[in-house]
Amino acid sequence: MPSISLTGHSGAWACHNSFMLVLASASPRRSELLTQAGYQFRVHPAHINEDPLPGEDPIAYVTRLAQEKAEAVFRELTAAGPQPKKIAVLGADTTVTIDGAILAKPTDAGDAARMLRLLSGRTHRVITGVALVTALGTEVAAEVTAVRFLTLSDAEIAEYVACGEPMDKAGAYAIQGRAARWIPRIEGCYFNVMGLPLALVSSLLETCGCPQ
Repeated sequence: MPSISLTGHSGAWACHNSFMLVLASASPRRSELLTQAGYQFRVHPAHINEDPLPGEDPIAYVTRLAQEKAEAVFRELTAAGPQPKKIAVLGADTTVTIDGAILAKPTDAGDAARMLRLLSGRTHRVITGVALVTALGTEVAAEVTAVRFLTLSDAEIAEYVACGEPMDKAGAYAIQGRAARWIPRIEGCYFNVMGLPLALVSSLLETCGCPQ
């Protein structure tokens, strides 16, 4: 499924100077993926309210959060004083959606089991919003991947929830973990389902000249 490019607040922009890349996320998976792609970066998590707005569309939701995370960290770092390099802050947020509902991280084991029952035997969408903020402005985009689940028994769901893996994952599963055995196919970017669509992120970073 295609990436979705949204209008940047500064319009089209490009810069070939060297930037210090900052990841506005505490997610170890996003750090691992950025490292895998060869980027050098700092981690500076953002702390914002991640509740969806009433009636908010899933794509609008993740792109808003990605932008708010990146802008919050950019303001915090630039307010601290002069930096040794120009700063580029990368924000990201991932959600799972099915039947128009947003499935964020489960609140408890019962909520995780509820989500897995919704996904069982069906195809859902994983959406990641990404935002890159520099002094030149903000670029925002999203990636959408369709994921097919096999039908899960109540026992399989209970066992998976008990292992703890679903508890900090949008949609209550990790494609790179035990849930991989229930996913016969996807349509779109695999890394998007892990939490960071690398090709899309690389395109944004190349635009502002962030070094690998």
